[in-house]
Amino acid sequence: MPRPRSEHPTPGELEVLQLLWQRGPATVRQVVDELNRLRPRAYTSVMSLLNVMVDKRLLRRKPHGRAFLYSPRVGEQATLQEMVGDLVKRAFGGSAELLVAHALEQTDPSAKELDQMRRMIDEFRSRKEDRA
Repeated sequence: MPRPRSEHPTPGELEVLQLLWQRGPATVRQVVDELNRLRPRAYTSVMSLLNVMVDKRLLRRKPHGRAFLYSPRVGEQATLQEMVGDLVKRAFGGSAELLVAHALEQTDPSAKELDQMRRMIDEFRSRKEDRA
């Protein structure tokens, strides 16, 4: 029985999206070359992944000479917000507090990062109070 399609990008799809969000449109060869800096991938495997991503409407494809240029159809912030929102609901019962506690344990942030997080919380709190 085939696995149901995920509503969120798979790890491999997310890797491609992150690459394209950073570098902009690219051909299959360019994507392969970039991905192979981390670990080897076959050209045909990457081409198949890109075509699946077009079918899932994660990417758009347009002719570019004898090749195609692939570019993200989905925005980075919107995609990450959806993924985090889903994670908070499914894994942490909707609790931002539990998500943050686990994230802190897993990442061991530096003092500088903790200060930045405090600033972000203060800014969020201020925006929330302004809306009330």
